[in-house]
Amino acid sequence: MRESAPSRLVRSGAAMALLALALAGGCGGAEEPQAPRRTVLVATVGSAEAAAPSFAGEIRARHETQLGFQVAGRLVERQVDVGDRVARGDLLARLEPDDLQARERAARARLAAAEAELGRARADQERFRVLAEDQLVSRSALDTQEAAATAAQGQVDAARAELELARNQSAHTRLVAPADGVIAARHAEAGQVLGAGQPVFTLAADGGREVVFAVAEGQVDAIAPGDPVQVEPWSGEGERWDAQVREVAPAADPVSRTFEVRATIDAEPGAFELGQSARVFLPSTPDGALSVPLAALLPGPDGGHGVFVVASDGTLELRPVQIAGYGGTTVEVTSGLQSGEHVVAAGGHLLREGEPVRPIDAEGRAAATDAGGAS
Repeated sequence: MRESAPSRLVRSGAAMALLALALAGGCGGAEEPQAPRRTVLVATVGSAEAAAPSFAGEIRARHETQLGFQVAGRLVERQVDVGDRVARGDLLARLEPDDLQARERAARARLAAAEAELGRARADQERFRVLAEDQLVSRSALDTQEAAATAAQGQVDAARAELELARNQSAHTRLVAPADGVIAARHAEAGQVLGAGQPVFTLAADGGREVVFAVAEGQVDAIAPGDPVQVEPWSGEGERWDAQVREVAPAADPVSRTFEVRATIDAEPGAFELGQSARVFLPSTPDGALSVPLAALLPGPDGGHGVFVVASDGTLELRPVQIAGYGGTTVEVTSGLQSGEHVVAAGGHLLREGEPVRPIDAEGRAAATDAGGAS
């Protein structure tokens, strides 16, 4: 018996429905793929002492003097260069002496003329005195000659002072070292015309050494003359030297907007080289305070401040914290964290609490947690 068309359609629809149910049943047991964990940069909560603020510094001499000629002239000879060691009295440079020597000769000639005029005036004074005793000249004429002799004596005194000044200026054409030390800088070259007092060299005198470093406006209030600091040479192997702040600049540098600080180093001669780079460490904070990166700080869940902490299962927990103060790149935390915990060091505003993450440290290594560091 031949099957009708409507019957075939009904049977075909039922078969398709059964096939769909079978396919749905087969896929019902499969798990949905999980989204990959977001990689986050974390930092380990540590003591604030280990994160004490540090600054880049340069070793300088305790006494640095800019040397120049007391007279103007053309520099004709330079005997030393940067880095040369000099002793007190060594010749450093020389000016052309011709003009000053000519000035000295002119002063000597003026002195000779003034002395000759003084001799004539005194002779006239003596003659008028004798004549006045014999009443051959008036008293007023004698007074006039005495005044002329006094004026001539003044001219001689002025000429002698001028000659002495010219001699001194001639002697100042030679620039000598005022103390033992090292030439730290050169500011002029041979052939250059210099003004009186214009720097030619900078002399770093032997003796004490200082470290010079710059402090930002937000940190300068925490440093005062007399405060102790520690200095560690970049080339040193962790060795630190005690130092004491000697002066803090009262005004900021107009370009860098930082304050220059100088600290005297308590070290034996030769321990530091001029121009050597060093790190300066400020005193550590009180015991018990912890430190986290400044960028880790976020608004707390109930106001105040908070940080994202990586839990043992690899998820994030927004933990409220209490802070004590701010450093250059860190913030001191007094409660809410424990030493050794991992906090999100950057990008916390893009995360949410409870989100699973993959923590890595600043060197790109997976940060271990109690769960072994989810990946």
